[in-house]
Amino acid sequence: QVQLVESGGGLVQPGGSLRLSCAVTGSNFSMYAMGWYRQYPGKQRDLVATITHTRRTNYADSVKGRFTISTDNAKNSVDLQMNALKTEATAVYCCNAEGLEAVSANTDRYLELWGQGTLVTVSS
Repeated sequence: QVQLVESGGGLVQPGGSLRLSCAVTGSNFSMYAMGWYRQYPGKQRDLVATITHTRRTNYADSVKGRFTISTDNAKNSVDLQMNALKTEATAVYCCNAEGLEAVSANTDRYLELWGQGTLVTVSS
């Protein structure tokens, strides 16, 4: 079964850094795009950053210049380096992946996966 495994959340002081990692487990998955979204209590998920298999990136305006997303296509993994963190970055961060799963020799199916989320707390 194809799943996402996240790691790297935690507590950090304002101005500090954290690195989030996410990987697709299971075989026969070809990633098209992966990314990170964050969710505040009672709110919908907002885009933080995404990256495609061609390494085309997209960032929320609020994180440009401070966050960097990177991917390892061979490992179907994505990292989010977060620097100069602000208290308003406190949220649950969820990994997302889109791609194709080979279900047979001649058949692929589209998959969109979400991780369970990892809590990032920025506080002094």
